[in-house]
Amino acid sequence: MTLLENHPEKNIIRLQLRENVVLKDLSDSERAELEAHLTVVDGNKGDFLLLQGVRDMTQYFILEGILKRVVSNPEGKEMILRFADENDMETSYAALRLGTPTPYGIVCVTKARVLTLPLKEWIAFLNRHPDAKEHFEYAVMKGMSEIMAHTITLHLLDAPGRVHRFMRKHPDLADRIPRKELASYLNLSAETLSRLRAKGKI
Repeated sequence: MTLLENHPEKNIIRLQLRENVVLKDLSDSERAELEAHLTVVDGNKGDFLLLQGVRDMTQYFILEGILKRVVSNPEGKEMILRFADENDMETSYAALRLGTPTPYGIVCVTKARVLTLPLKEWIAFLNRHPDAKEHFEYAVMKGMSEIMAHTITLHLLDAPGRVHRFMRKHPDLADRIPRKELASYLNLSAETLSRLRAKGKI
């Protein structure tokens, strides 16, 4: 972990940050204010950035790679709620505002580079900048809506339907997510996913 201002690739990282869905409309002064708080974190496949059940929460802006939001039961069975890639973000905003532990973990699906800051610092920044807060809260609600739609899809659509919906919604991710991870997300076996792909479904 390295502070952005001390990172040898800080100029490239700042350009990448300008493409983030939540931050792209910040003014130069707002961006400079935020960047002073950011830390660069490089994660490897399988690394947990956030553990389920903790109260010490962090805001994540994704520069490279893919993250997943997951919930696990005490026996270790895992359900993937969503994937997020470059220019997206991950957060535990709702849990912090509700005063509850984070209900999910955030894990690197691939090698990833993210910018982070403590969630309380991010909220303080948002409270000083209402336009940025509006963009962020819209992104949070959009993400929650997508998770709900995906959960409904798992119950209402058959296997080909689930695969077709994913391809329609996320065509750019299909070849980047490991087959086992994607199969788990769609509640399929890796064999079924491979068979559907061979038939041209994915």
